[in-house]
Amino acid sequence: MVYKEFQNTKLSALGMGAMRLPVIDGDDSRIDKEAAKQMVAYAMEHGVNYYDTAWGYHSGRSESVMGGLLSEYPRERFYLATKFPGYDLSNMGKVREIFERQLEKCRVDYFDFYLFHNVCEMNIDAYLNPEYGIYDYLTEQKKNGRIRHLGFSAHGSYDVMKRFLEAYGPQMEFCQIQLNYLDWSFQDAKAKTELLKEYHIPIWVMEPLRGGRLASLPEEHEHTLKSLRPDEPVPAWAFRFLQSVGGVTVTLSGMSSLEQMEENIRTFEDERPLNEKEMGALLHIADEMLGRKTLPCTSCHYCVSHCPKGLNIPELLSLYNEHCFTEGGFLAPMALSALPDEKKPSACIGCRSCEAVCPQQIKISEAMADFVKKIS
Repeated sequence: MVYKEFQNTKLSALGMGAMRLPVIDGDDSRIDKEAAKQMVAYAMEHGVNYYDTAWGYHSGRSESVMGGLLSEYPRERFYLATKFPGYDLSNMGKVREIFERQLEKCRVDYFDFYLFHNVCEMNIDAYLNPEYGIYDYLTEQKKNGRIRHLGFSAHGSYDVMKRFLEAYGPQMEFCQIQLNYLDWSFQDAKAKTELLKEYHIPIWVMEPLRGGRLASLPEEHEHTLKSLRPDEPVPAWAFRFLQSVGGVTVTLSGMSSLEQMEENIRTFEDERPLNEKEMGALLHIADEMLGRKTLPCTSCHYCVSHCPKGLNIPELLSLYNEHCFTEGGFLAPMALSALPDEKKPSACIGCRSCEAVCPQQIKISEAMADFVKKIS
């Protein structure tokens, strides 16, 4: 396992993200605890010491499950991270209540790493509003030793990140951003990394595989990569890209199976940064992928709990992207035909409740309407 220095601490370069744990019967709220236990055991055995969860992951069950699994190991063997759920504005006045509950759920007395979750356009004003007392409370917990390191995650624009840093930058020790070769230009990730370097803030990476999107590629793109590195699996290219970007300390991967974990750990047995030719080829592939119309859904499932119709929005957006990517085809219509009418895109009432909590700021209601039009 590759390790990175952070304030006299050695962190595994690969961290286990707990947003996409294995589930039962495809139900995101029913975590397969036995499968997750095997994954944690394998991670521990192979040197992974960083574990990341959050209040809203798996419909609020991720923290409890990870807390229970990690409690079987000595506290000094792992570093645990969770976050204040500011992606939901109704939580802004509950920082004390939520923090105390998170300690209980995770079965710990302190968090090694704690983040302002999902700093973005919809919540930046609230995060910076002293009336909520979020910053004051979290910095107080750090002084009291119940937070060892304080940082933030961001899905917002460069300008939003800069505004947050201008206010709280001196107290931020790390920042978690969506960084991969697809978003290097698409979500302005390159500029965001440069901004963080200006503030001397180490980078934590989320969505290195873009919600699994970069785990497999069209055949012609896979052929290009295989011609350059015959023995390198396609998912590994996303991690090698990150090993080529300066300032990255921890890369979080939301692994859903033991097989995925085994493959990722093999990749992180060493560092093999890309050379100029390889980097050029990878970014060219990204440009070609972005030339097709897609939406940047990462299947975080925040939207699902806010949909009054109970739609499986990530699944529908995935089908929508598939339909747009292939410019038609039969896969999306076939999958939709298996759904009851009340779970199809046409059931969307356009209330936009889902959009209020979407980290990617996707105009979901417009996508559903467009989907209906495309398949009718």
